[in-house]
Amino acid sequence: MARDQHAQLHANHRWEVPVEFNIAHACCGRWADDRARFALYWEDEGGATSAHSFFDLAREANRLSNALVRLGIRRGDRVALILPQRRETIVAHLATYQLGAVTVPLSFLFGPDALEYRLANSGARIAFVDPQSMDNLAPIRAKLPTLTHAIGVAGARAADLLDYDTLVGDASPRFAPVTTRADDPALIVYTSGTTGPPKGALMPHRCLLGNLPGFVHSHDGYPQPRDLFWSPADWAWTGGLMDALLPALYFGQPIVGYRGRFDPERAFRLIERYQVRNTFLFPTALKLMMKAYPKPREVFDIDLRSIMSAGEAVGTTVFAWAREALGVTINEMFGQTEMNYIVGNCDSQWPAKPGSMGRPYPGHRVAVIDDAGNEVPRGEPGDVALNRIAPDGTPDPVFFLEYLHDPAATQRKYTGQWCRTGDVATMDADGYLWYQGRADDVFKVAGYRIGPSEIENCIVKHPAVANCAVVPSPDATRGNVVKAFVVLAPGVTPSREIEEDIRRHVRNFLAPYETPKEIEFIDALPMTTTGKVQRKLLRDREAARKRGDG
Repeated sequence: MARDQHAQLHANHRWEVPVEFNIAHACCGRWADDRARFALYWEDEGGATSAHSFFDLAREANRLSNALVRLGIRRGDRVALILPQRRETIVAHLATYQLGAVTVPLSFLFGPDALEYRLANSGARIAFVDPQSMDNLAPIRAKLPTLTHAIGVAGARAADLLDYDTLVGDASPRFAPVTTRADDPALIVYTSGTTGPPKGALMPHRCLLGNLPGFVHSHDGYPQPRDLFWSPADWAWTGGLMDALLPALYFGQPIVGYRGRFDPERAFRLIERYQVRNTFLFPTALKLMMKAYPKPREVFDIDLRSIMSAGEAVGTTVFAWAREALGVTINEMFGQTEMNYIVGNCDSQWPAKPGSMGRPYPGHRVAVIDDAGNEVPRGEPGDVALNRIAPDGTPDPVFFLEYLHDPAATQRKYTGQWCRTGDVATMDADGYLWYQGRADDVFKVAGYRIGPSEIENCIVKHPAVANCAVVPSPDATRGNVVKAFVVLAPGVTPSREIEEDIRRHVRNFLAPYETPKEIEFIDALPMTTTGKVQRKLLRDREAARKRGDG
């Protein structure tokens, strides 16, 4: 077991955040002169492959920046990327950042309703789509007056789409990046809420720097010789963007991109084919891989060095399997969009305790606090919170700037200098945190953060539905599945046909992972005296049912 160096690492850490900082330069521009340095190895489920150097990406990003300028994009403008893992996604990020504009990464799985809200709320002026996402943008274009252009990549063709290849091909490969401050906004990431629509977390360029200690330690000293990263995490989410893509590029290291559905065999084949050394895998993915291949090294030629996992608890079974079958200790991590990568493990530097969220990563002052903002005694539950001021006495760079158009929600996030995560945990005598649950109603399904409000709003639009409430239902594989308690409209009789029609309805407008796996028809929802749905009662009831004692 490694010597426990946690205290020393914390004591030695110093933040060095420059006044001027731009993600595009940090993640690509400064590496572009080395023409032999690869940035991306890519393939899709159809068998297409490609490889690209930092030089290649920088030149293409310059062309795209020039094209965006011709389309009227300026500093501060919002550029939406409704794209999966592909080269153009990286290029669009880089091109936008070096313009001083702001990216709005959005999942290609989002349906029209989910896209419409986020595009309107962000005020996106341009949207990038591919053949998979273009059909969900088409029916809402007329409702988005700020969206002046949509750009189709990878063969996405329509009368109202500009062609990416034509735009880039006609532009100059030389571009003078604008100067941005570390505190300037860089991207908007939407995070789900329970009492209203999703909130747009406005993230500064410096937040990438704030993520680095956690990234480095969760991969046991990244980078090392031969390191190569891959993760199935969608680059539209903090997990894929800030926990995989951008940190790997920041260190001038290559990443594997894959456009296609996750499958245990595909995952192992990718790891084998590219000799992937480092990966971020959700617990659900790890469970599926474990069940499919209990002894993977007897089937695949793989040599993993580090695995980070987050989203929900890995559990002792998967933890033990990874150590025995893969020869890797999983480093679990905890964070959220607003301040990511703040707690976790680094087994090479401090012992990983199975089931624990880990300890605060160097550079972050983390505590468990009560409602008044006071630290609670060790072993007592409280809200996991991060202080604005780091242990070295300087501002912690990992923080978001604000919730877009919602100063009240931004203010509620803080108690004094503490930024509350809304996640309840205890801290043991050694400083390890142990997750207890959400302080509100947000929950996670297979690593996806789910806010019930958006799903409930969609379900209620179904003509057969009078009211509904969405809660997590415990599931051994996914951690949770989405369950909807539905009150039908007068005169409508519960049936399997109605149940399936509600699912189709949600699937048409939201992401597949937001579609209720389970639907239960009830006569009335439990309500407070002020008319609010008591989701906690339904959550507790569902948990008891799954345990078999209710």
